[in-house]
Amino acid sequence: MTEERTETHGGGGKLAADARLRRRHRAERRFRGICIGALLLAGAFLVLFLGSMVVAAYPAFTQTEVKVEVDFTDPAQAWRAIDPELNSIVSRGVTRVLPNRLENNPELAGERFQEWVLAKAEIDQYRKGKESLDEELEQRVERLEEQGRFRYSFNHWLFTEGDSKLPEMAGLKAAIVGSIYVLALTLAFAFPVGVLSAIYLEEFAPDNRFTQAVEININNLAAVPSILFGLLGLAIMINFFGVPRSSAIAGGLTLGLMTLPIVIISTRAALRAVPHSIREGALAMGATRWQTVRDHVLPMSLPGILTGTIIGLAQAMGETAPLLLIGMVAYIPDVPGSVTDAATVMPAQIYSWASMPQQAFMERTAAAILVLLTVLIALNATAVYLRRKFERRW
Repeated sequence: MTEERTETHGGGGKLAADARLRRRHRAERRFRGICIGALLLAGAFLVLFLGSMVVAAYPAFTQTEVKVEVDFTDPAQAWRAIDPELNSIVSRGVTRVLPNRLENNPELAGERFQEWVLAKAEIDQYRKGKESLDEELEQRVERLEEQGRFRYSFNHWLFTEGDSKLPEMAGLKAAIVGSIYVLALTLAFAFPVGVLSAIYLEEFAPDNRFTQAVEININNLAAVPSILFGLLGLAIMINFFGVPRSSAIAGGLTLGLMTLPIVIISTRAALRAVPHSIREGALAMGATRWQTVRDHVLPMSLPGILTGTIIGLAQAMGETAPLLLIGMVAYIPDVPGSVTDAATVMPAQIYSWASMPQQAFMERTAAAILVLLTVLIALNATAVYLRRKFERRW
């Protein structure tokens, strides 16, 4: 009887253990399914976002042009070279482009030829099926269409011109140059100051309350909303130091302050990843602490430092809020000639275009977002490449 009870008890325990094991396996499969579902959902949203952005931006990369008769027989009246009947078709910006062309090419004086010029944004949107026109203008467009006087061409104005009140002539050139100026100044300020600060805190600073307070404040600054750095830039850079408002130097220093905590934290993490045996070996050979850091620790941690810096610059390039407070959302039609001239950046240009009511500006907003995303992805890909190429495993 005792043996039978033991066998029965042992069999029941085994069945209970098997049941618990099956429940754990089911729970694991459910958890794995939830994780895969979340990943697929995130991927679907990403594809939907990028797909909708590409669909919205694609029309902005093509522009309607109309063939007109240009008459340069009277250079003084070059701006009237367009057929008066086409005034409602041709962009008003052509009245500036043609005189400039004649000025740059004097040999055209006295010539008469046919030229493809920009059409108005309303005409372009009508041909793309986005807007309607009044009946008379529609008939005129249809008549010119039958004559083969319309065509689509690549919208090079988007990359070769600055901002404009005319949607068909609005471009990103001034914003791209301004972004380059701002990022260069951000790097010039945040990289040396951040790296040197991190080296001191990690390698030389004593562990006391003061350094602990500094570390806590640096970590807190990395989580501060970016618009507060705009207030800091307005108060210190512009009001106190007198830096020109809306200039690239004001934007670069402001974004440099915002990027500084990221550079310090990433640099300290890269320095901390270098094994202490490297330091001990250099010190044992008679090197000073500064020589140890300069010749051994810093070169080995440089890939991590560069990775963190590039990621910080990518974050700074996508910022708009700090720049709103220092006036970098101004209308900038011309490329800034120096870092003290009024400038804008790509996120601010996107913000300005998004507030415009014309449909053509909406297309250019989507196109500018695609250009900005391409640059940000390139910067992040560079950071990943540097990390993988120079990564050392200890």
